[in-house]
Amino acid sequence: MLVTLSELLKDAKEKKYAVGAFNVPNLEAIRAVIQAAEELDSPVILQHAEVHENLIPLEEIGPIMLQYAKAAKVPVAVHLDHGASFDMCVKAIRLGFTSVMYDASSKEYEVNLAESKEIVKIAHAAGVSVEAELGHIFTSAVGGGEGRGSDSSEDYEDLDDVYTDPDLAKSFVEETGVDCLAIGFGTVHGVYLKEPKLDLNRILQIKEKIDVPFVMHGGSGVSEENYRTAIKNGICKINYYTYMNKAAGKAMQEELENFSEGSVFFDELSLKATAAMKSNVKAAMEIFKNP
Repeated sequence: MLVTLSELLKDAKEKKYAVGAFNVPNLEAIRAVIQAAEELDSPVILQHAEVHENLIPLEEIGPIMLQYAKAAKVPVAVHLDHGASFDMCVKAIRLGFTSVMYDASSKEYEVNLAESKEIVKIAHAAGVSVEAELGHIFTSAVGGGEGRGSDSSEDYEDLDDVYTDPDLAKSFVEETGVDCLAIGFGTVHGVYLKEPKLDLNRILQIKEKIDVPFVMHGGSGVSEENYRTAIKNGICKINYYTYMNKAAGKAMQEELENFSEGSVFFDELSLKATAAMKSNVKAAMEIFKNP
């Protein structure tokens, strides 16, 4: 059942759980996520990240995502993740995506504000929800496919400069009218190379200023305890991709080691990868929906 992001996050916010948002750059990932959501009777978000255009373009994967969402037995939002251009956002809206993220967080605040405000006008006129980002989400050197380069907390002298400022968040949301906000509090795109230092209290500080659903980017690899605290503090959408993708790679690697030379068939590897991703996604969903 295809729904808007706002519908999903409104329920999550009221009932204090989070909806998993999974990047799906191939059919195996789409099938894994939908199967996991249906088995757990859980709402879910299918995402296409603009940086995955090198894997498959939006025009090809988008209609497939929408087809699976419409046929699903659970509510599914179809979302553009980290849209870096107006053209990409408009393309997703025209395809039928029910939400878009316009990411101008690397730009000056006033530019982010003005451009996000314009995207909100366009998207809301079409009944499409909008996510924006304020602050900075670090990017790992390993598997950080969603980010804008490789960096970490050590690259900054003062983390207050990169974590989301509560007062700016209030002004940003009020002026742009975005439906949800991705906030920076220490999470990382990609594989965690060491234990993350999350400022979970910052979520509460921002929540004191504004009453919108918050989004956690770099959700893969966060501890179960930190997931639960983040959700309790106001996170309603958790972006998750790297560890699901890694699970598929590990399953294929193990399967290849069991084959004798010349007897490898891709369809069998595909099924193994799908099953591994589904198992990984279900484990994450169980935490998100029962914090």
